[in-house]
Amino acid sequence: MANPWLKKNPFMSMWLSGFNSAAGSMRGHAVSEAKRQTASAMTTITKDIVEAWMAGLAPPPGRRRRKRR
Repeated sequence: MANPWLKKNPFMSMWLSGFNSAAGSMRGHAVSEAKRQTASAMTTITKDIVEAWMAGLAPPPGRRRRKRR
């Protein structure tokens, strides 16, 4: 006698196909958002590093003189 639990279930198959489709879409959105955030963080870090190096290379600011009254 064949095991009834091993029979193909067309409703389960349709449900799993729909769920896999939705899960793939969600995964794609999550991956693209992670890439955008990574790119944004790298841009910010690069700008901060360049600003720090440029500040070190710039001459020190001159002293301000007091105005005589």
